[in-house]
Amino acid sequence: MYLNCHTYYSLRYGTISPENLLDLAVRNNLHTIALTDINSTSACLDLVRLSLEKKIKPVLGVDFRDGVEQKFIVLAKNNAGFQKINTYLSTFLHDKTLKIPEQPKYINDTFVIYPFEKDKDYILKENEYLGIKPKDLNHLKFSKWNNSREKLVVLQTVSFQDKKDFNTHRLLRAIDNNTLLSKLPSSEQGAETDLLLSLSTLKLIYADYPELIKNTEKLLDNCTIDFDFSQKVPNNQKSYTNSENLDYRLLEKLTYEGLNYRYQNPDETIYNRIKKELDIVKQKGFVSYFLINWKILKYARSKGYFYVGRGSGANSIVAYLLRITDVDPVELDLYFERFINLYRKNPPDFDIDFSWTDRDDITQFIFKRFKNTALIAVYNTFKFRASVRELGKVFGLPKSEMDILTRGKYNFNTLDKLSQLVITYSKYIQGFPNYLGIHAGGILISEKPIHYYCATFFPPKGFATTQFDMVVAEDIGLYKFDILSQRGLGKIKDTVEIVNHNYPEKEAIDIHDIKRFKEDKQIKYLLKNAKAIGCFYVESPAMRMLLKKLQVDNYLGLVAASSVIRPGVAKSGMMREYILRYRYPERRKEAHPVLLNIMPETYGVMVYQEDVIKVAHYFGGLTLSEADMLRRGMSGKFRSRDEFLKVKQLFFDNCKKDSKPETLTSEIWRQIESFAGYAFAKGHSASYAVESYQSLFLKAYYPIEYMVATLNNGGGFYSVELYVHEARMHGAIIEAPCINTSYNQTIVRGKTIYLGYGFLQSFESNTIKKILLEREKNGLFKSLNNFIERVSISVEQISILIKINAFRFTGINKRELLWQAHLKISKVPLQEDRITLFKTERISYKTPELKSTELENAFDEFELLGFPLCNPFKLLTKPQYNNSRARHLPHYKNKTIAIEGYLVTTKRTSTSNSKTMYFGTFLDRDGDFIDTVHFPPAAIKYPFRGKGIYAIIGKVLEEFDCINIEVSSMHRLAIIEDPRYSDKPKSITT
Repeated sequence: MYLNCHTYYSLRYGTISPENLLDLAVRNNLHTIALTDINSTSACLDLVRLSLEKKIKPVLGVDFRDGVEQKFIVLAKNNAGFQKINTYLSTFLHDKTLKIPEQPKYINDTFVIYPFEKDKDYILKENEYLGIKPKDLNHLKFSKWNNSREKLVVLQTVSFQDKKDFNTHRLLRAIDNNTLLSKLPSSEQGAETDLLLSLSTLKLIYADYPELIKNTEKLLDNCTIDFDFSQKVPNNQKSYTNSENLDYRLLEKLTYEGLNYRYQNPDETIYNRIKKELDIVKQKGFVSYFLINWKILKYARSKGYFYVGRGSGANSIVAYLLRITDVDPVELDLYFERFINLYRKNPPDFDIDFSWTDRDDITQFIFKRFKNTALIAVYNTFKFRASVRELGKVFGLPKSEMDILTRGKYNFNTLDKLSQLVITYSKYIQGFPNYLGIHAGGILISEKPIHYYCATFFPPKGFATTQFDMVVAEDIGLYKFDILSQRGLGKIKDTVEIVNHNYPEKEAIDIHDIKRFKEDKQIKYLLKNAKAIGCFYVESPAMRMLLKKLQVDNYLGLVAASSVIRPGVAKSGMMREYILRYRYPERRKEAHPVLLNIMPETYGVMVYQEDVIKVAHYFGGLTLSEADMLRRGMSGKFRSRDEFLKVKQLFFDNCKKDSKPETLTSEIWRQIESFAGYAFAKGHSASYAVESYQSLFLKAYYPIEYMVATLNNGGGFYSVELYVHEARMHGAIIEAPCINTSYNQTIVRGKTIYLGYGFLQSFESNTIKKILLEREKNGLFKSLNNFIERVSISVEQISILIKINAFRFTGINKRELLWQAHLKISKVPLQEDRITLFKTERISYKTPELKSTELENAFDEFELLGFPLCNPFKLLTKPQYNNSRARHLPHYKNKTIAIEGYLVTTKRTSTSNSKTMYFGTFLDRDGDFIDTVHFPPAAIKYPFRGKGIYAIIGKVLEEFDCINIEVSSMHRLAIIEDPRYSDKPKSITT
């Protein structure tokens, strides 16, 4: 009876989740319901999946609207009709200039319903009907259509559950229109009566028109939709070569060919592993998945692109031999069943990281090479704090009141009525989909056309994108190819290029020689002493400290550390326990015998995702399939699903049957629950460790070049300033941008680094292009005059260059240069220089003799780069005489010390009783790290006050060879007044 039902995937309009819509249908004794979201098929597959257990027959379609004006509804008679509806809708979603017409083109296997308008002439095709709303019944009596009732159907739209939902709808419409609720026009709203009524009520309303009821039922009876959610067979492209038998022979051939590249003397263990994996891959129907990944990466290698294959796919020797991953699963004893097993229903998943500069070309290649391809969407949902802002604007609240509400600093009962409404409805819409975005890297390559499953839209990325997310894709048996971007690979690639260019006489670096890197003594030294600033995944303060505590100097230790550092392991308390068992073998005896037997390599501590499967299987008595469902559920995507909750209960029930103590069962479950959603698969950690080794090798042997590449690839964990500092610590001379040497990016000449123009605040990319083009075309600039004659530039832009001392080659003081520039360049926006027959000479003015100081340079650098190029300690108002340094701290264990540090970064966290505390990272005068802990009392009394140098007093603590200062007091030291705005001459302190 319901041909026009909306969920909240009718974005910023509907208010009902797909599950709630079905529950409403069940409560009202309906057996069939038609989902027709506005210009969207996002919810369709999820509703079909849910309808199986609710025993409701689903009908799928689309409510085509121009804005909120309903043009027509199209229902699918079958799957073919649904595909055609998706294709038709996608034409409008791909091209925003196209408007939804008054009538659609004829679409086979569909029904079309037009909303009835009393004065409109309709010429209906065979598959077209008029939808009569309750409000239309009086007009119908006097309409010619009253005599053609065979073409009329009931049109009771369903958008809301109740009055609160209708109010929510109005708020969503106001947000969408960016207007005050009081100014929202009624034309932008649905009707308050757009509710799901009981069948008896609906029949009563249309009692005088029984034909309409009959027609509606008949139309719904003629619609059938069928999707298979059993996932017995993947729905991805089934064959790479158009023959599944040929696919398997090719996969087998490529696998054995890869032995020469990976192993010198493969043994029986390797051959047995290959055979086992190939058999399972074939049995599960994943042959084409491997071959498609192989083809993508073969293309990447042909273009010289760096990549890392990671995720649980690194557990596969076939993937290793096909060069999809660089992790040897035999060496690490990786658990292939974590990737693919006969019991696992969900599809496998390779995560392939590329340099951020290469990924778009890889994506373009995939779309050209494979048919039926699309990116995957993500549902960007309303978050509470953002909703408070949005609804605050809708209700007209001032910013100050919204700030109070978003910070949570209020007593709900004392708030005024509007503020209470903002909080109430912000909580209500929390989790509603707000708009569709793009998944970080997921791409679908389907056997059937993508429109068989949903419509696609065309975001700025320039590739067709599904209207559903990866969870729905997995439900229907479409597994994604993850093509991700990462700046760490950009650093590695750029460093290799810089080294090859700067040292052509040296043998080219083989960055894939991981076996050699694992034995390299310099890399072992960097790891053990945590000297890894700029290196992938091992540079953060937390990782730096963990490496020191574990004294890691080998690959396997780094693999474990990469997962131990994840937030869940720390939260469960098992990070500390792992460190204790790692360092003190006698401590390992305290592990539960069952857990120690399951995980001997990690001393009975859960470190990897595989450990969840093992513990759930061997300790909790779950099958491998149930254990994997538990692991997936921990990620949060499936946590609320009934199947996950049943598996959780089964874990406890099995432990109880096995007479395991309840306290032990609860403790093991707590550990599983606290970290499983954050822990890495072991293969994932191993892949990260490979990239860490590559970056550590470059840092060990080419530190200056590596820091330049780091700067050019957006840095890493820290700010630009720290990477400049790190380069200086390795002997680099740092130069500000120079008009005759610098480029947009940073470059290195010998040991001298010239910072790129791209680091200058407010310096326009257009100006950079003009400078580089002119310099390349006509040679170096000889003077300021020569530059002004050759480059069309504004006063504001040339002032930036002069202030950063880019004309220092002239030997003229920059204050004088600024005078000259202002006199010679008009403030009127400049046009490009035109070629003239005679060159007019610029008038030269005699400028007063002016001086600028090193201190002024430092403040110009502060303004334009964000940091000074001199030692920041030289900018203090008073020379400090504190001789304490980071290297002295081990001699002052458990003693209180005063020390000064330049703030690098802070990390805010909470204690077990939800009080705020901090960890701080500083540099001392020599440029070495000082690590601090700020417990709640000190954090409140002595807060961080932004960038600068701090006088720190605290107790020196050591734990596992890691030194920290527990801060008892701290204050920021004053720096010299900016001399550019002061009459008093100042000089840099020594």
